[in-house]
Amino acid sequence: MKSTNSNIIIIAIAALGAGAISLLPIAVSPAFAFAFGAVITGFTLLTINKSPTKSSTTISSDEDQNTDQASTTLYVGNLPYRANESDVKDLFAKFGDVFAVRLMKDKRTGKRRGFGFVVVASKDADNVIENLNNNEFDQRTLKVRIANDPKTSGNPNIEEN
Repeated sequence: MKSTNSNIIIIAIAALGAGAISLLPIAVSPAFAFAFGAVITGFTLLTINKSPTKSSTTISSDEDQNTDQASTTLYVGNLPYRANESDVKDLFAKFGDVFAVRLMKDKRTGKRRGFGFVVVASKDADNVIENLNNNEFDQRTLKVRIANDPKTSGNPNIEEN
């Protein structure tokens, strides 16, 4: 979708620049024509966005509901090595809304490391921790807690799945 929007904007800039050049009685460089077209396109887009239609208002309000929901990232340790993302998501979904699951793998071997991260709705985080921390899953006792902020100097031998 973003690619289509970008292409439309590029075509609009080129068309407006060419139109501006054809209206001027003097010879102007193509770079100036492009810049002039970009300015005209910018003003046009601002004008269009300031007067939203009913359908665009409905769409943006739907998007706001999805993006405004706060989330919390939980660390999940002592996972069985054979567990996959869907298994973990199904387990956590019993206790709250799950947005994403990332299980960590060793970069060299490709084997799971036995831990990962689950992004849940903030309102459900305490309930998930209470119900899953120190409980058994596939013969392993899970460790579930709120994840620390990611470190900038990570281990190069670990990659996300």
